This record gives sequence, C-alpha cells and structure tokens, in this order.
Amino acid sequence: MTCSRRNFLAGAGAVIFTTGVGVNALAGRKTLANTMEDGKKRYGMVHDETLCIGCTACTDACREVNDVPEGVSRLEIVRSEPQGEYPNVDYKFTRISCQHCENAPCVHVCPTGAAFKDEENGIVDVDNFKCVGCGYCLAACPYQIRFFNPETKSADKCDFCKKTNLKEGKQPACVESCPTKALTFGDLNDPNSEISQLIVEKPVYRQKVELGTQPKMFKVPHGKGEIKG
Repeated sequence: MTCSRRNFLAGAGAVIFTTGVGVNALAGRKTLANTMEDGKKRYGMVHDETLCIGCTACTDACREVNDVPEGVSRLEIVRSEPQGEYPNVDYKFTRISCQHCENAPCVHVCPTGAAFKDEENGIVDVDNFKCVGCGYCLAACPYQIRFFNPETKSADKCDFCKKTNLKEGKQPACVESCPTKALTFGDLNDPNSEISQLIVEKPVYRQKVELGTQPKMFKVPHGKGEIKG
C-alpha cells in the first residue's frame, strides 16, 4: 500500500480509539512477521505493556549508549491516568519511539536522502551529513517522534542502536536494560525468532496502521481501558 505525502501529513495527528483490542488490530497477526521473501533481515520490536513498570531504565540506557543530549529523547515511556479505585489502582505504560515503518513517510518526503530505510535490515535511519535541517521529516511523521539533535544539527530518532549496540553484536540498549523483559527485539523475517513467535502467541496491536505506514513496532496491550491506535 502506498500513501501520498498529503495523506501522511493529514494523518499525523490522527488518533483511533478502540475498546479492548479491536478486530482490525489483531486481524492477520499471524502473518505480520513474514512479509518479505528476499532473505534479508527485517528488524522489529515488541513492547509488552503488561510487563512494563514505567521505570524508564530503557530511556536512561538509550541516552547513555547513544550519547543523546539532554533536552531531547529517542524514546519515552508514557504513563496513563490512574485506572481503578484505591487501593486497587493500576497504570498503563506505553512506549513512544520510532516505529521503523516499512512505508516510512519521513523517507518519502526527505529531499536529500538523509532519511532512508536500510534495505539490509529494515531500520529507518538518518544520515547526519545529508540532513539540511528542513524539517520535512518531522512534519511528515504521523507518530511525531523525530527531533532536531542540538549537537549534530540534524534530524534524530531511534535507530535500534544500529551504530552502537547492534554494531557490537548486542541487543538495543533499551532491551538489555529492561528489568522485566518487556521489550523483545529481533528479525521479523525469521519465523523462529523470539519476536515472530511472540507476535503469533500474544495479542498485539500497532499504531495508525490505517495510514499504510506498516510499522514494525508492536505492542502487547495492557488490557485495561482503551487503546490509542
């Protein structure tokens, strides 16, 4: 599915509300993991909201490993309003970060090729040397997660630690630091990978799939209240 730049921009602020896990969010989830047949890797991540305790160890690890300056962040953990009544109060925590879209709007609108998808692993990345600071990618992202790095003077975002931990054969910093194992990272093209098996075994949803972005960030829903798509 191909989305025009106009459609991407129009959908940037779109929010969908469903009660529980909607039919559309789960439809065909057993086939989500394997959509490419060229043998290349296609990295994705699952955030299990039922396991996340909102400790933000992931954000701290990301900042340290990737030298992210103060005042900006590649990922955030957002806490919901209290759910339930005292003393049985609960919270829902969700991850806000790059979705590493198959059909990435930021890549389509970039005039210099600074925003690109690595065809070897599916990671959506930024070439700092090509970025001219036009801000098109920031405006086009429906998830509103890109920012200007005050030190590199270019667009920045999560790259699954491609230049740091992945380069060293490690898992992304956020995954390694999570005390409850709420994050799972791996190759979506490998049906035997932990992430592919998890997507088959558990209910998952992705945000704003109606825009045709085909995000590779999956979430296991908390199960209380409504899910923002």
